[in-house]
Amino acid sequence: MIRSFIVDSTCNNMRIDRWLRNKLGKVPQSLIEKSLRLGKIKINKKKIKSSFKIKTNDKIELFNFDFKEKIKHEKKQFNPSAEVIKSNEDLIIDNNEDFIVLNKSAGISVQGGTKSKKNLVDIFAKSEIFQGTKPFSVHRLDKDTSGVFIIAKNRQTAQLLTSLFRLRKVHKTYLAICNGEIEKDSGEWNDNLIRYDNGKRIIEKAKTIFKVIDKNTNASLVEMKPITGRKHQLRKQLFNIGHSIFGDKKYSSSISSKGINKDLMLHSYQIRFMINEKKYTYKALLPDYFNKLLKTKRLNFSN
Repeated sequence: MIRSFIVDSTCNNMRIDRWLRNKLGKVPQSLIEKSLRLGKIKINKKKIKSSFKIKTNDKIELFNFDFKEKIKHEKKQFNPSAEVIKSNEDLIIDNNEDFIVLNKSAGISVQGGTKSKKNLVDIFAKSEIFQGTKPFSVHRLDKDTSGVFIIAKNRQTAQLLTSLFRLRKVHKTYLAICNGEIEKDSGEWNDNLIRYDNGKRIIEKAKTIFKVIDKNTNASLVEMKPITGRKHQLRKQLFNIGHSIFGDKKYSSSISSKGINKDLMLHSYQIRFMINEKKYTYKALLPDYFNKLLKTKRLNFSN
């Protein structure tokens, strides 16, 4: 059996082994390497290596290649309604030829997974804004965190933005409402955070610059600028100092208030970066529930 594919522009300059995994699922690298050596995978009728980078309009042919892995591992795509697409389009802060910036709602994942079906990538894949291309996720934002989020429109921009995030040249500012009165008004948090990967204990250094904007004996409004990008970094660091974020069900203090903290009070407020000497700055308005808790806790914040 021969299966043929023509490379579209969204996959331009992608390694062939990565393209195969995107297309077929979690195919073992050893199977890819063996199939390439045996000529079961060819591009434009030629044998290639796994490091070969495909180009737009290349013809990929798979000869008697086992497609069972795709069926076993492929994630089911979320199929959004027109109403869901429109509601997320309405959250866009900026829309240019290379990327969009939106004020992400809490409760929606960036990408689909086993626990989260509804996600931004699948939603915008069906949007007219991405007609002729597809959305590329370039950074992370927790499902329950709201605020500024960037989605690239092409692979070149995605690679550029991903590099900027990795090199810490994208400056992010978060706001959080947390339990109790933080003693220090400003400073740095330097922690060794622990996470587990397939049962293996991993320790990662985490650094955040913080400033308390307002506080009282019941709550604090804190501005945070993470220098590192560890998973759940800000949530873990506030929990470690005994001031967990309101609404955080995973990292919560025993003094968490009931009822009013259904939503996670963590908001990606601002992102700054530079491309080709041009400065970009984006701010996302605070959600209504965030402003409501500020008022309830008698905390002041001016945009």
